[in-house]
Amino acid sequence: MASGRRVTKKEQLRLALSTLLERLAITLIDESTARNLRAELPKMSDRMFRNLLRECGLPLAPLVEGVRQDDFHDLERTLLLLAQEYDQAGAARRKQVRAAVIEAKNHAKLAAANEKVSPEKRLEKEEMVLWMLTWLENPSIFELWAPLRRTQMATATARSTPPR
Repeated sequence: MASGRRVTKKEQLRLALSTLLERLAITLIDESTARNLRAELPKMSDRMFRNLLRECGLPLAPLVEGVRQDDFHDLERTLLLLAQEYDQAGAARRKQVRAAVIEAKNHAKLAAANEKVSPEKRLEKEEMVLWMLTWLENPSIFELWAPLRRTQMATATARSTPPR
């Protein structure tokens, strides 16, 4: 290496995934493709694998992408995709979709309870937990609920922001 900088494990795995995607000429990562890729790249955590898939730039099936919690736009977008998946699914598939949302909700709860996380981020994660609980209560109503909640959040933010 000319730069002398050491390549991180994540960079090595990103390159391995990219090479594999190119070699197999993959244009969409559905669940079957994700399982096959995972079998080819076993030396990484599930979290790292999902993050690398999300970074690869290819379209991901809803259950492959999972529930994104980067911001409320991604949270709403992925929950809506999962709601569509849920509405079209049989009982076993619905169980899988619910399990994905429950897992994401549990991660958000952990972040909301973590004292090392900033108070602002903890409040954001608490709100995200509410969104996922609402989805879990009734996935088909979530599409109507989310815009109302966003409006309510914007109103609350406007009230708490001092005038300039």
